[in-house]
Amino acid sequence: MSDSPQPAAFADFKLNKQLLTAVAEAGFEHPTPVQEQTIPLLLAGHDVLAIAQTGTGKTAAFGLPLLMKVKYAQGVNPRALILAPTRELAMQLESHLRKMAVHTDLRIFAIYGGLGPKTQIETIAKGVDILIATPGRLMELYLKGNLVLKEIKTLVLDEADKMMDMGFMPQIRRILEVIPSKRQNVLFSATMPDKVSVLSEEFLEFPVRVEVTPAATSAQNVTQSLYEVPNLLTKINLLEYLFLDWDAFHRVMIFTRTKEHAENVASFLKRKSHGEVRAIHGNKGQNVRINAMEAFKAGEIRFLVATDVAARGIDVPQVSHVINFDVPLIYDDYVHRIGRTGRAQHTGAAITFANEAEMHHMARIEELINQKIPLLPLPPEVKVMETQFDEQQGMDREIDERRRRDDPSFLGAFHERKEYVKPGVTIDKRTGKTYKEGPNRSQKGNKANPSKKTASKPAVKAAKAAMARAKRRK
Repeated sequence: MSDSPQPAAFADFKLNKQLLTAVAEAGFEHPTPVQEQTIPLLLAGHDVLAIAQTGTGKTAAFGLPLLMKVKYAQGVNPRALILAPTRELAMQLESHLRKMAVHTDLRIFAIYGGLGPKTQIETIAKGVDILIATPGRLMELYLKGNLVLKEIKTLVLDEADKMMDMGFMPQIRRILEVIPSKRQNVLFSATMPDKVSVLSEEFLEFPVRVEVTPAATSAQNVTQSLYEVPNLLTKINLLEYLFLDWDAFHRVMIFTRTKEHAENVASFLKRKSHGEVRAIHGNKGQNVRINAMEAFKAGEIRFLVATDVAARGIDVPQVSHVINFDVPLIYDDYVHRIGRTGRAQHTGAAITFANEAEMHHMARIEELINQKIPLLPLPPEVKVMETQFDEQQGMDREIDERRRRDDPSFLGAFHERKEYVKPGVTIDKRTGKTYKEGPNRSQKGNKANPSKKTASKPAVKAAKAAMARAKRRK
């Protein structure tokens, strides 16, 4: 980090009048900690490795120096490239950068999957200065010859930890091979797992590390709480109880682990008429997801139910609550989920529902964020439902798998694979399937040759003893 005194206002940075005017119009007077430390470094040309949570102003932290460096529209091919893990985040970055560049002639454009490439190819052909892209769509258009990357002078990797979780490392390595090696590099990540460390070593040259908060620290403006809830139906009942407080829960994001849970929760809320609700997940079309997010940002809907595909692509300043209906299995996703609230100096709350199996994951999440999350008792008004057989089986298996990882000698509740139901029929406890018991080898042999009998062990021993005595007599 720089040893020089930190600026108290954006005017203290070496930014041009157009950018300062745009920042002022956006209502920002004082830079956030990550902006204070990162902007001077990037303006000076350093490579930067920044650890910063979502909602800390990181887009402006790399966006303002990038706009200052590119300055004005020139040529046809992009001179700066920003890689994002999801189309939602790519769209968000495009929107933010265009607002900051409103008084310039810079051409900023985002490309991503989920839409046909024709319109994107036509826009690129007209000329782009700053290109925002998901790795897959970028390589698709490059390999087709629709994109020229030889003039890239700056590369930004945003949400690098999410890119690693989504398996983008091979695509990123290919991108690094086709863009110029002489460039400025910037890597932003909310957490710093080993994969991100390896990535940073591969493409950053003598980077300056900026860490405004410890890696994986949860958002400072977010109040966190935890309920231990025995099953899915009781989680639904708890949702219904909490949402009776209309004033408090006025704009809520609900995260689920699966698409099925997202649809079920959304359907329940619609039936109960608690307010307008939408669900977004991988099976939803791109336009449906865009419209849902825009309506949520505009305050037209009260609830947005989402899987983690959208956890890092929504920037809504006044989300009152984030509810983790299911606990994420990728623990870093917990940090990104709750980062959807408490943004832009606002306060927020994050509430997590965890069943017996998920409580183990919550213990690991507390270790990750180095913080104990208060466990609250279930309100007496919430009806506790009986756990369905299939759901209990799933929780038991998840607990068994975790115990096996911790102790390889542990057999688990399901180590006896067969349970006899009636003669000749067995049931496999893992699958619940029944099947007829077939004859063993000895039985098969006896059926094939009924006259052939298998001698017992005592009879064999007696015969051997008789033969030994006969030999001695001779």
